[in-house]
Amino acid sequence: MVLLCSGISLVVAGFRLDRLAVGAAYSFPIGFLCWGLNVLGRLGLAAAQDALDRLRGRPLRTQGWGCGWGAAVPSTVFGLIVGPSLGLSVGDAISGFRSPSLLDWGSRSTQVTLGVSIVAALLATWAISSIERLAAAREAAQAAQRVAAENQLRLLQSQLEPHMLFNTLANLRVLIGLDAAAAQQMLDRLIAFLRATLEASRTSAHPLATEFERVSDYLALMAIRMGPRLQVRLELPPALAQQPVPPLLLQPLVENAIRHGLEPHVQGGRLEVSARAEGDTLVLEVRDTGVGLDAAAASGTPGTRFGLAQVRERLATLHGARTGLVLEPAADGPGTRAVLRLPLTAPHTPA
Repeated sequence: MVLLCSGISLVVAGFRLDRLAVGAAYSFPIGFLCWGLNVLGRLGLAAAQDALDRLRGRPLRTQGWGCGWGAAVPSTVFGLIVGPSLGLSVGDAISGFRSPSLLDWGSRSTQVTLGVSIVAALLATWAISSIERLAAAREAAQAAQRVAAENQLRLLQSQLEPHMLFNTLANLRVLIGLDAAAAQQMLDRLIAFLRATLEASRTSAHPLATEFERVSDYLALMAIRMGPRLQVRLELPPALAQQPVPPLLLQPLVENAIRHGLEPHVQGGRLEVSARAEGDTLVLEVRDTGVGLDAAAASGTPGTRFGLAQVRERLATLHGARTGLVLEPAADGPGTRAVLRLPLTAPHTPA
């Protein structure tokens, strides 16, 4: 509007700098009053439409009549009827001149004022409506991307659930041949574990404390099979207990540590799952004291790394480049550590 009114000022002044101030005294009040009344008209139409929808029991429109030509045309007409008259009065007060009435159609000044106002109003209305349509298109595209991301997450999660179940059933099958009583105990725990896990996995996120509970349930199942060969330590600071995370986020990392790190190790070992905050980043770590990455690769232990790939894809879909999953040899002893980083999404109180 500033550029448009400045251009009109030059035209009205006949491109003479000594008359530019007078032109600006009229063009700016007329232009901004027409624009302001146009906006007020569109807001009024949007409010009226919302009130009418409420009376009829219809859901409110997210964009109402505030966008598009349905509101632009009547509000522009309203601005053109009222704006120029008010703008001339303001211009007269600033310049000290006395302009002829806009009802005097034969006046050259009236014809110029109305002509310039109409052309400027149409240009401004077209520009504003185009910007609003582009903004609405961007919003629709972003909404479509959100829906696509949610659908992709559901697909990845639906693939991960049976993967976890098949691994657990494979462990149960091995145990049946070794210890039938322990296999029955494991089956009872498996039923309870799956019920809780599948209920939790039907949500897009749950508290980190719930994720640790599911990991604890799974490790209790594995303890039936591995016995004293499996030692577990879980560390979750109370300040992070309510941090929302995707369900089944730690599960593949824990399965990977047991299957490829601790089970091939004759003496077994310790599994540590911890959470901590580093600035605005949530760091989750799964550490085992098993055979390590090199030994696991050399032994030819079968594995598709499906679970790790699913974790990376889910995090990339949710948070893009702000996440990361690193699998590396432990620096403080034998074994492997998986470190997962994602943004903190809820306030936390440092310990």
